Amino acid sequence: MTTFKKKRFSRRGFLAGTGMLAAGISLPSGLLKASGSSTLNFYNWDTYIGETTLSDFKSSTGIDVKMDLFSDNDELFGKLRAGNPGYDLIVPSSDFVERMIIADMLSPLDNNAIPNRVNVEPTFLNVGFDPGRRYSLPYMWGTMGIGYRKSKVDGTPDSWKWLLDSSKYRGKIALLSEAGDVLGAAFKYMGHPLNTTDPKIITQAEQLLIKQKPNIKVFAPDNGQDLLLSGEVDLAMEWNGDILQVMEEDPDISYVVPKEGSVVWEDALAIPNGAPNPQNAHKFINFLLGAEAGAAIAEFIQYATPNVAAKKLMPEGYKNNPAIFPSDTTLESCESSIYKGEEAVRLYDEAWTRVLAA
Repeated sequence: MTTFKKKRFSRRGFLAGTGMLAAGISLPSGLLKASGSSTLNFYNWDTYIGETTLSDFKSSTGIDVKMDLFSDNDELFGKLRAGNPGYDLIVPSSDFVERMIIADMLSPLDNNAIPNRVNVEPTFLNVGFDPGRRYSLPYMWGTMGIGYRKSKVDGTPDSWKWLLDSSKYRGKIALLSEAGDVLGAAFKYMGHPLNTTDPKIITQAEQLLIKQKPNIKVFAPDNGQDLLLSGEVDLAMEWNGDILQVMEEDPDISYVVPKEGSVVWEDALAIPNGAPNPQNAHKFINFLLGAEAGAAIAEFIQYATPNVAAKKLMPEGYKNNPAIFPSDTTLESCESSIYKGEEAVRLYDEAWTRVLAA
């Protein structure tokens, strides 16, 4: 397996610089280029791919991947809700897979065209958001937790209290900017399930966040790791892989999943209805689930792979890193986010609007 020089990036960030354009990546255009048998239109998170994955796939198949970028699941969902503008493959998170299935936005997969499906760890083939994995297959998974600068905090910030219910680090705290992420952390801190839909509990979480807001420097669009690295904040709610990237650059930065628990997320590969090149999409899914390609992606982006064959090729430092693969004890306190219905989405959005306006 090729060993890559690591680049720092954000799973949910924005493109920094133009170097990626040469690899076939384009900024969201709204209008895709004309499709053909040698083209694949891929809608993905920013730089959420191996350094040479797209060029390797083209060398192997002759298929040219054109990759547009989205910044969050809401943008992805909104882009396709009115009709597919021409994408062949997308990467929604688990709860949005379920939401898209309910909205009849995804096409069933042809498993006969994806023989590398056998590389997927069996536990990832038995999921509530897509029973039987009829519409999706797993890409990467991980946790959300707290990134922190060790020299600036007193001990290990092993509770959401440090971010959500304390003034000790006033002005040095960054939270994520999506309603579900922050409200879910508040629910766990208050002792409730991650996927709470009770209006009273949602209001309590809203009040907790409004009270804490003067102590928060920023609700960051998934660039908390950059704020940590620059010293602008000392504590950041972030995704584990993003923090792992900056931990390689600065040993004073570390990561922990709070003791109250958090979210265990999965991003999946899915083909939207109306895809102009579904055969190419199946070929690309199969390529991504290969051992070598999967390992190269995991090594480059530092998230947990559900690909057993790929994991076997990874170094021990990756396989045994608790920030990538949490302990069973940690996972017992975590939950997967599920689609909670339109009424819950409305309640979350309204609460979040009031938090931001406070």
